Amino acid sequence: MNIDTIVDNAFHGKDFRALVDAPVSALCGVSAEDAAALKQAFGVTTIGQFADLKFVKWAVAIKTLATAECDSKEQTAKETLLDDAVEMTFPASDPISVDAGITRIEVPPEMVAAASDHQHHAAITERNQEAVGHDAIASSAGRREESGKS
Repeated sequence: MNIDTIVDNAFHGKDFRALVDAPVSALCGVSAEDAAALKQAFGVTTIGQFADLKFVKWAVAIKTLATAECDSKEQTAKETLLDDAVEMTFPASDPISVDAGITRIEVPPEMVAAASDHQHHAAITERNQEAVGHDAIASSAGRREESGKS
């Protein structure tokens, strides 16, 4: 890292020992007013004192540990539910099953005749016979079969 990119021009070329004793305002982006505020709030005047400030060390530790922290039980549970939902929605997203040629549905289900497989099929047929005089659904199914044979 080029240290000159993070210190003001007046401190370019200085060694690290000299920079530790340099004022906090030597850091790029820290103005004289910012340095005065740090002195008033925490009593720090140099880069070394600022680095040794316990609050800075705590903040750095928290940020470092946050990147290595495991998920909480709640986060793990939510992630598991999401994974299950995605798997149910997109079963082919499983790279192992895709690579191995395994599919979730080996044979597609046969088409079901919805009109005759309906739970109220008998009542519908009876109403059709009353209205039309014959089973309209069976008649239309027969016409489809005849047109398919031609």
